Amino acid sequence: MTIKLTLFLLLLFALSPLINGQSQGDLYKIIDSISEHRIKKDIQTLVNFGTRNTFSDTLSNKRGIGAARRWVKSEFETISKDCNNCLEVFYQKDFITKKGNNRVPHDAWIVNVVAIQKGTSYPNNYIIMSGDIDSRASNTMDFTTDAPGANDNASGLAGTIEAARVLSQYQFENSIVYVGLSGEEQGLFGGAGLARYAKDKKWNIIGVLNNDMIGNIKGVDGVIDNRTFRIFSEPTPPTETDNERQLRRFYGGEVDGISRQLARYIYKTTKLFMPEMNPVMIYRLDRFGRGGHHRPFNDLGFAGIRIMESHENYTQQHQDIRTENGIHYGDIIEHVNFGYAKKLTAVNAINLACLAWAPPAPKQVAIGGIVEPATRLKWTKVESAKGYKIYWRDTTSPTWDYSRYVGDISEFTLNGIVIDNYFFGISAVGENGFESTVTFPNNIMYK
Repeated sequence: MTIKLTLFLLLLFALSPLINGQSQGDLYKIIDSISEHRIKKDIQTLVNFGTRNTFSDTLSNKRGIGAARRWVKSEFETISKDCNNCLEVFYQKDFITKKGNNRVPHDAWIVNVVAIQKGTSYPNNYIIMSGDIDSRASNTMDFTTDAPGANDNASGLAGTIEAARVLSQYQFENSIVYVGLSGEEQGLFGGAGLARYAKDKKWNIIGVLNNDMIGNIKGVDGVIDNRTFRIFSEPTPPTETDNERQLRRFYGGEVDGISRQLARYIYKTTKLFMPEMNPVMIYRLDRFGRGGHHRPFNDLGFAGIRIMESHENYTQQHQDIRTENGIHYGDIIEHVNFGYAKKLTAVNAINLACLAWAPPAPKQVAIGGIVEPATRLKWTKVESAKGYKIYWRDTTSPTWDYSRYVGDISEFTLNGIVIDNYFFGISAVGENGFESTVTFPNNIMYK
């Protein structure tokens, strides 16, 4: 009996689609390797540039956006040297003018700092982590007043640099892009420029993880919380066709676009490997009426989400440093919680790793089962997948709650599962156990 039980457990372990063995150990190593000290040091360095307004000094080596972006590039280059030149580091830039832009005080180059860690199997598949280089004072047109931007957004940029330091010590099947974006405060110019660049270069973007404010734990409402964070994602791509929109009316999918699937992926990975954290999916592109640097990627049809703190303090955003009526205004480093920034950096790092180690998601998923006592699914196979996992959930559930690993096949019938009552999706599972994002059905099978 003992021998049979042992053999059964060994077989179960071998067939399990869950991440196991060394791969799982790598994720915990990545979490442990994220350094609060280095994040704090990088935020302080960025703050010391005085202002990083997109239109500030570009010639000084000590103050302004020029000095800041040169420092970011030098940090990426140092990281690359430490990993045997594993990063391709460069500036990506676009010229903008005052004409038609009411937040642009003068013509200028919008310069992003890009570092690419090429994948070994799918070098043209990219997962992007971004933070913003630029900062602003109360008046976004004021490019001379001190604007330390400690939390908004030195925290997100420092997290991006730290993720590059840690993940550059590993090799991945897919490529990872670490980028400092500029021009966010004046109109998301940097993200728009990189998104166009990616489209022109025909990058296949798996997802964009935009980090904007990941260092504050005390909200303007008085709530203090160092575990909860928000994941903003839009429900469906703005680039969908009229035909796709019409199909949704009859078959569902109103909250199942590619960005929402990316948000669910981050939620699941975080709950599994960092259970002390409390990810909250926000069913909205961004905060009410506001925007972030993932939006330009969404505009071109790429999956992208925003990761940020849950409790904002508006006295510390877009404010000149001052005291009024006993309230201390300004985005200064004393307000940043470095331990929290470390946690959210780790959230990014493990999700980047999981996606970069995973096979591509199935491109086509067909579903059938109208007036049947079962749900039928058929999908295109992925070359490097060991097998596939079917996910389903109640139509009112925000997360994929049920799943079944079905092995190396391309179609399966879920008997007893009525198609009317659930939503379904398919992910690809690699030999190492890592999963792709879920692909929501994009075709219908009739009898």
